[in-house]
Amino acid sequence: MDPLTAIAAAGVALVVKGALEATGQEAGRSGWTGGARLIARIRERFRGDGDAQAALERVTDTPDDETGQQDLERMLTAHMLRDRDFESDIRRIVDEAVVAGRGGPQVSAALIKNAQVFNEKVEIKGDWNVS
Repeated sequence: MDPLTAIAAAGVALVVKGALEATGQEAGRSGWTGGARLIARIRERFRGDGDAQAALERVTDTPDDETGQQDLERMLTAHMLRDRDFESDIRRIVDEAVVAGRGGPQVSAALIKNAQVFNEKVEIKGDWNVS
């Protein structure tokens, strides 16, 4: 997965998380409060693009809709390719979420689905057997 697609996937996962927090399903589980800011930034960029706006609304209204998430990821990637300032903003917000999550819950691979993002080294302590 290329870096831009990974950022888009993480952004969609954060939109889902922000939508869930807004409805109270995940309220209080995270110290990161950037979900609403991320959604507002995406909404601002998507203004005038009916398909992109519909994809965002679909995910914010129904966060567990996987088809909607895939559509939003495609739209987000396309807009980041066209606007490098927008890409920088999304990248910065995603990075802030990662930093905030280090002390608590993080964006999980289950939300991102098939994207695996590792930002730190992996340490193993204790006994470890490989067969």
